[in-house]
Amino acid sequence: MRTYALRLRPGDDLRQQLTAFTQQHRIKAAAIVTCVGSLTTTALRLANQEGPTVYQGHFEIVSLVGTLSVNGSHLHLSVSDSTGRTLGGHLLDGNRVYTTAELVIGVLEELEFRRETDPVSTYQELSIYPAPSTPKPRKASPKKP
Repeated sequence: MRTYALRLRPGDDLRQQLTAFTQQHRIKAAAIVTCVGSLTTTALRLANQEGPTVYQGHFEIVSLVGTLSVNGSHLHLSVSDSTGRTLGGHLLDGNRVYTTAELVIGVLEELEFRRETDPVSTYQELSIYPAPSTPKPRKASPKKP
């Protein structure tokens, strides 16, 4: 596994930055290894809800987990407020970094993640494939005099 470490700055959108990073590095299969930081706005899709729920204030990131791919990502976020109350759900656009977000991302170079319609759930679910092999360059044959 190849790893990347990155730090997001105040005002950055957590999900948008992860999407941009995934696109920039052409990541086909990765997982969030760890994430700590803080947010001023938290936007989540809560369990069994259609639309976003947005919270304003100061929140600590206590967990960010999920898979990343140029073919679609699936991320869950948990945050706690100043009383220790913890909320969690699907990470959406609109999660704004307060002071920092420190992340480690593990890239699984031997795999490719895709999102395909599952016949049972009818949602776009994870499908795992071996990464396409890239042809290795051939060594030049020595020329005969």
